[in-house]
Amino acid sequence: MTKTENPAVNASHDAMANAIRALAMDAVQKANSGHPGMPMGMADVATVLFSKFLKFCPGSPSWPDRDRFVLSAGHGSMLIYALNYLLGYKDMPIEEVKNFRQLGSKTPGHPEFGHTLGVETTTGPLGQGLANATGMALAEAMLAARFGKDVVDHYTYAIVGDGCLMEGISQEAIAFAGHLKLKKLIVLWDNNGISIDGPVSLSDSVDQPRRFESAGWNTLQVDGHDAQAIAAAIETARHSDKPTFIACKTIIGYGSPSKQGTSGVHGSPLGGEEIAKVRETLNWPHEPFVVPSDTLDAWRLAGLRSSNARKAWEERLGQLDADIRTEFERRLSGALPAALDETIAAFKKKLVADKPNWATRKSSEEVLNVLAPVAPELLGGSADLTGSNNTRAKSQKAVTPDDYSGDFIHYGIREHGMAAAMNGIALHRGFIPYSGTFLVFSDYCRPAIRLSALMEQRVIYVLTHDSIGLGEDGPTHQPVEHLAALRLIPNLQVLRPADAVETLECWEIALKSEKTPTVLALSRQNLAAVRTQDSGKNLCARGAYELSPANGTAAVTLIGTGSEVQVALAAQKLLAQEGIAARVVSMPGMELFEKQSEAFKQEVLGGDTVRVVVEAAVRFGWDRYLGARGSFVGMTGFGASGPAPELYKHFGITAEAVAQAAKNGLGKNN
Repeated sequence: MTKTENPAVNASHDAMANAIRALAMDAVQKANSGHPGMPMGMADVATVLFSKFLKFCPGSPSWPDRDRFVLSAGHGSMLIYALNYLLGYKDMPIEEVKNFRQLGSKTPGHPEFGHTLGVETTTGPLGQGLANATGMALAEAMLAARFGKDVVDHYTYAIVGDGCLMEGISQEAIAFAGHLKLKKLIVLWDNNGISIDGPVSLSDSVDQPRRFESAGWNTLQVDGHDAQAIAAAIETARHSDKPTFIACKTIIGYGSPSKQGTSGVHGSPLGGEEIAKVRETLNWPHEPFVVPSDTLDAWRLAGLRSSNARKAWEERLGQLDADIRTEFERRLSGALPAALDETIAAFKKKLVADKPNWATRKSSEEVLNVLAPVAPELLGGSADLTGSNNTRAKSQKAVTPDDYSGDFIHYGIREHGMAAAMNGIALHRGFIPYSGTFLVFSDYCRPAIRLSALMEQRVIYVLTHDSIGLGEDGPTHQPVEHLAALRLIPNLQVLRPADAVETLECWEIALKSEKTPTVLALSRQNLAAVRTQDSGKNLCARGAYELSPANGTAAVTLIGTGSEVQVALAAQKLLAQEGIAARVVSMPGMELFEKQSEAFKQEVLGGDTVRVVVEAAVRFGWDRYLGARGSFVGMTGFGASGPAPELYKHFGITAEAVAQAAKNGLGKNN
């Protein structure tokens, strides 16, 4: 598509850019908090981008074929809030700009997806937005390969700062985007040479354009205050066969005579005296938060610039074959395919009948083999561990730089970039991204996982090799604290299934959780089937359930997760031999269990029975369920290298230890 020209307006480019600068400095001053320097420095770039190139519609902010704009340098949030007011977004009246950084406002300190219209992703943790943008650009290319450019043809733009490019995730993102030749990704660098501590040269001397060039990007360098040069660079980028990095040489805090070009304007209000000088320097004599009518009109016209493009898109969408249009709209809505439930039900019956002795990572693979053909929105991947994570279904083919029609992504050894790219893919809509690595390496993904939860995105993390049960690779690869650490993240569900049936149920939960990301913690070692009957219900959906009732009135409740459920079942038999009635509870999802009623929880936990929890991980988080006489059998430190069965014995995670803990709770010490 060609750029849409700016309509004839009376206001000059300088006046439009200065409106951004004035609103940014006034809002930060009123809040006595914020970062005025970046919005003032990048105002010219933003004015050119939004008034001449960006395809968007403030009246229809979720229009699927809009260009995506990501403010990766999220500390400069007043840039996007000023733009949204000027462009006429309905949730951004001038009162919201005046309430910058105030509780309940639409103008929080950093942009938050779902909180403010026109904000495509939550940014602030530096570098995340750049990696999100990579995922968005990939999603656009893949969706276009499926449904055609008549309905999917848009660009992804990102503004990044020095901090974004210093963070390690940036290298993962730019290498990934360069490799896949995401030519509709355009990154604009606020090259102002200043960080919080002072000049960037204090800590960094990387030649960023050459860095991007080496990763397969087209690179351009412009004066970030020359509107014509900026426009020419963006136009060139839009016709590149590679992703493009535009280094915009800017002056941070442009227009501030005493502070521009210094760290003093980065993250502090300018002060009343300096603001008065800025107004004089920029020839902006207006009161705080006042934009003259001709300038505001010019911006509002810019906000209407894509109206005809949106209407034309709607006409093209309506001309699609009915079945294709229905599928396209279903994919964008996030609704699951109608055949999913019956597919799950049929496969569950087969698993109950076959009772496979699979590792849950293998169970997950078999689930994917069944689900991927009926749910084409499933977009798999792995951080160079495909054969270990078992995340590629038989029907899936790889995405390549020359073919975006695939549905499996080789992310390479880039866990952090992978997780953040999946956030971008989910935010774009049209796919349900999932990908794999080892559970211990969730530490590399954690900042992006946290943002999945904060943004309420349906992203699925397949984290295998979930305990000392992985064996010989030793303590560097054996997660012990990771389950507890992930369970601490609000709105993240951590599911640890015990066998193939539970794995299927956990996948069903993950797919139906539209506003919650999921961790699937899966075993390397084979596990015996524990679910041998089909109740017709998803028993994992409430987080925990009685798997094996007591023979008689229960004195003990044994609670296990994942691979340790079989330890609890073995302990139940040992106790029965001594005349002690015990019941076994499987708790694959602690977070789901916590959402249940107190009555249900007490029923599952067994009232005043002695409770013993067994999990090959640290105890943190389990005490709430133990009661006065309960105990925990698990890990108290790091693991060791050796065969898995020997490790379980070495660390005392055995049926005998669980049975003894139960007897201790009953006052029977032998």
